[in-house]
Amino acid sequence: MAQEDIFKKIVSHCKEYGFVFPSSDIYDGLGAVYDYGQNGVELKNNIKQYWWQSMVLLHENIVGIDSAIFMHPTIWKASGHVDAFNDPLIDNRDSKKRYRADVLIEDRIAAYEEKIEKEVAKARKRFGESFDEAQYRATSPRVLETQQKRDALHARYAEAMNAMNLEELGNIIRDEEIVCPISGTRNWTEVRQFNLMFKTEVGSTAEGASTIYLRPETAQGIFVNYLNVQKTGRMKVPFGIAQIGKAFRNEIVARQFIFRMREFEQMEMQFFVKPGTELEWFDRWKQTRLAWHQALGFGEENYRFHDHEKLAHYANAAADIEFRMPFGFKEVEGIHSRTNFDLSQHAKFSGRKIEYFDPETNESYTPYVIETSIGVDRMFLSVMCHSYEEERLENGETRTVLKLPAALAPTKLAVMPLVRKEGLPEKAREIVNDLKFHFNCKYDEKDSIGKRYRRQDAVGTPYCITVDHETMKDDCVTLRDRDTMQQQRVRISDLRALIEEKVSITSLLKKIN
Repeated sequence: MAQEDIFKKIVSHCKEYGFVFPSSDIYDGLGAVYDYGQNGVELKNNIKQYWWQSMVLLHENIVGIDSAIFMHPTIWKASGHVDAFNDPLIDNRDSKKRYRADVLIEDRIAAYEEKIEKEVAKARKRFGESFDEAQYRATSPRVLETQQKRDALHARYAEAMNAMNLEELGNIIRDEEIVCPISGTRNWTEVRQFNLMFKTEVGSTAEGASTIYLRPETAQGIFVNYLNVQKTGRMKVPFGIAQIGKAFRNEIVARQFIFRMREFEQMEMQFFVKPGTELEWFDRWKQTRLAWHQALGFGEENYRFHDHEKLAHYANAAADIEFRMPFGFKEVEGIHSRTNFDLSQHAKFSGRKIEYFDPETNESYTPYVIETSIGVDRMFLSVMCHSYEEERLENGETRTVLKLPAALAPTKLAVMPLVRKEGLPEKAREIVNDLKFHFNCKYDEKDSIGKRYRRQDAVGTPYCITVDHETMKDDCVTLRDRDTMQQQRVRISDLRALIEEKVSITSLLKKIN
């Protein structure tokens, strides 16, 4: 099945099973805005909990805050967002659709890479165990030709982006003969800049109102609270401040479901370090964050680092952790060495002295910052994409299953009476009432036991237990594993310890500590 078709099935599955709904659905929706349903909000909260605990529980020198969405407008002038928070946009005159020029070019680069991978896959299938991939990549005329085109385009694109040469970006799109996905034509306008911040007004009257912005990132709320946290927490450099919160960007090219939205949630941590040590900490946090992702068990081959060629105005190093989505490798987290730009700018614009006095060296300095920034929604999508499977069973049937990491699954355990009589429902309710204090349990008695298993598979419930007639005699139940579908008899008194060990966030944290 084509990856595009798989992605469409995942999007459909998200709505059908209560994970993600189009916002304002009964009014035909609102573009690039989504609501999380009853299962989606549980999965999302578990992702946030996993991140939060990995920061503030596992690191004694990291604390959390929750800053306001509305902030003084001068903050965004100081941070550079008012003047520099722009995307290069281009319109197609025939479809009247607007696109990000850099995304169109990156998609073409990805298309070249995908073509190479297809050639390699065909050769691997043709030659079998004797296949030497390295030699094939180095000698195949088709691979070499495509690689040359990819590298030439990549070099030209990197140079244009570093110089923010809008004319050259337009020339690349035309030279590569990139067409509009809607109209199929190459009738493009010139590339121009567009600021992504949402504006609103605060004040009791129109005459007295002042313009403020919905925050486009959560990081600035951390920087302007640096002094508050450092002094009240008596924090010593190096230390970090973590935050989870909503951010807003007026994305013109919002697409690929919840991958790029106008209202989204970020999990960010700013780590303050001594100048001169920032690149060492940058490398350390790259590996720490990659380990956090890999602990979910999605396979090391599905992750890679992408080092930035074009650095933001505040950075001296930057890298993305990319995850293999159905539509290619895409960024899920960014790690940036932001230098001391933010704190210095806020000191300049506010008139406040924002420094750290180091008692060991008896000197004051403005700390440098390492940032880790991950989109909750993108992380949610990567989890869904990797977990969704359609399995062909031995009896010829197909089951749809979400093989979610057990610690992230919305429901940990479904309890089912085999029949709705003879005291089995009451016994099942008794088990739910005992275990619900420890993890999210569901009671399910509708339809046949097979249909109930399939329903729980589809929402990613890792364990189901069935209460049958034997239970009334021996106080044992049948425990079914979602992934293997294997069943075993377990004493009711052993259920909590057995399941909790496998479904707790702690089980993930131990893999990365």
